[in-house]
Amino acid sequence: MISIRQQSYGLNVALFNEFTVEDFKLLEQSVIDVLQEHEQPDLLLDLSLMRDFTIDMAWEQIRFTRQHIGEFGLIAIVVNDWWIELGARLSNLLSMQHAKYFKTAEEAQKWLLSEPEKQIEDL
Repeated sequence: MISIRQQSYGLNVALFNEFTVEDFKLLEQSVIDVLQEHEQPDLLLDLSLMRDFTIDMAWEQIRFTRQHIGEFGLIAIVVNDWWIELGARLSNLLSMQHAKYFKTAEEAQKWLLSEPEKQIEDL
């Protein structure tokens, strides 16, 4: 299950239980929409309640992010499961995205809303 909210900086996305290709298609459309409104939107991905993902979703995610290299701003990922974090880090390597990892959504959002100099220092 997925929850997507548009914010002033881009998107807040929260994933619950299993992340499926159907969920990813919703995310993909939201990202395409926000790319039309923002130059390099930032993303907050809250994976703290995600328990699993499907292989077809992972493949679709890699394909999509590789097609949109350089179109995203900052990416903040909230994760508290070691295996989910490992999967996210591997995905970021394959898609050439740079993300910062957090334990809470509050910390991630605070970072996204901070001054650009602070964001760069923290990467």
